[in-house]
Amino acid sequence: MEKEVLITKDMTIGEVVTKYPQTMPVFFSHGLPCVGCHVANWESIEEGALAHGIKNVEALVKDLNKIAEQANIK
Repeated sequence: MEKEVLITKDMTIGEVVTKYPQTMPVFFSHGLPCVGCHVANWESIEEGALAHGIKNVEALVKDLNKIAEQANIK
């Protein structure tokens, strides 16, 4: 059985941080400091990552999903 994907690169940064606030350190560790920026409300994870020069969006989304999965277990 496949794991449910909780976070996708098409979701807005604000949407993810609102639902899973514990993901903020993951954004920071990947070089994406805009979790509190007004742009985060309409910019997708992929758009934000590319704007900040992050080329491996998949790794960011994978790390975000690890945290989201842990949050759903608790």
